[in-house]
Amino acid sequence: MATIERALRIEPRNALLLYKLASLRLQQGQPDLAENLAKKSELLAEGNANLKKQNWLLIAAAREQMGDHAGAKEARKKASRF
Repeated sequence: MATIERALRIEPRNALLLYKLASLRLQQGQPDLAENLAKKSELLAEGNANLKKQNWLLIAAAREQMGDHAGAKEARKKASRF
């Protein structure tokens, strides 16, 4: 975690690092923070359809953890476009 955060201070617009941090936050039970990080990563992941898809799947999982089943379904739908 600390290594990823340090790397993000050096390279704050790195979509892959943001995704990895979002994934860790989800595992730590912080779905709201995970969703926000994944959204930022998705925006920065231009030209990387696989990373965009992974971000939307992570957003779906975060929304499921928060009890937002409709939002999770919407995120999975967006993921299926990639």
